[in-house]
Amino acid sequence: MASDFALSVPPELETALRLKTVQYFVTKRPWLDLYGINVRPVAPFGSVSSKPYVESALLHRCLPDELLFEVFARMTPHDLGRASCVCRKWRYTIRNPVFWRNACLKAWQLSGVVENYKILQSKYEGSWRKMWLLRPRVRTDGIYVSRNTYIRAGVAEWKVNNPVHLVCYFRYMRFFPSGRFLYKNSSQKVKDVAKCMNFRASSTDCVYKGHYTLSDNQVEAAVLYPGLRPTVLRIRLRLRGTTVGANNRMDLLSLVTSGVNDSEINDPDEDILGVVEGWQDDESHNPDVPAVSHRRGMMPFVFVPFHEVETTVLNLPVEKMDYFVPG
Repeated sequence: MASDFALSVPPELETALRLKTVQYFVTKRPWLDLYGINVRPVAPFGSVSSKPYVESALLHRCLPDELLFEVFARMTPHDLGRASCVCRKWRYTIRNPVFWRNACLKAWQLSGVVENYKILQSKYEGSWRKMWLLRPRVRTDGIYVSRNTYIRAGVAEWKVNNPVHLVCYFRYMRFFPSGRFLYKNSSQKVKDVAKCMNFRASSTDCVYKGHYTLSDNQVEAAVLYPGLRPTVLRIRLRLRGTTVGANNRMDLLSLVTSGVNDSEINDPDEDILGVVEGWQDDESHNPDVPAVSHRRGMMPFVFVPFHEVETTVLNLPVEKMDYFVPG
């Protein structure tokens, strides 16, 4: 028996309603139209194409190739790697050796332009991008952090127990391409120290300036502690990475403190590494400050980028993370 409320729909309206329902359930996928289309890379400024070409993406139609090239030229290598994951055109464009040449010459500016070109041809087959990924380098877009802990005996209030305290402190190093670095030894967390790790830091921040050299994966650094008895801290490190090109770990090979004479230091900002070059581990030029080779607090340095200083696990207190294994 037919219902009293049934409506008779004309055949042409019924077909239209059915098509509208199908369009509602089927998702439009405009990117499927790009399959099989070869997208050309961005041409550098001043290039002339032999035939007209219409960009398929709206961004590429609105942004000229010259401006896109200039945007990439001002990106850091880390941002270039992230941008290369956007599309094929950006990936091919970012492989332009101009971007990686500028990054390499800035990262290894201490070696000089001529020496960098020799290393490029002899070890990396003339590829600047390959040189950037495989050659050890000191990262300058963050801070190297060494988290150290030790147990200190507490004061026993009762004879039935013997309390101990787990003490945590950090070594901080921030490197610059010019061959200088900043050093700080503190119990403050990374998010608090990152704000003062610059050359404008005051004396109350206890941030010391030093110089370093890089030879293959070996880092030689020295920093001067000024005062009535000037003391120099000599550091030897070995660069490594958890992945190719990461350079996010530094093993602390040796840590030596020695005394220097006042006559050897003319300016606190001078290259102290050149003064102590060639010194033995047990050598000291001040009898009041003997040379000491430290064996504690030798945990490897972990690299923390600036955009992760607020969220890194190194900010956790000892109640939540008693020991930290860098890996």
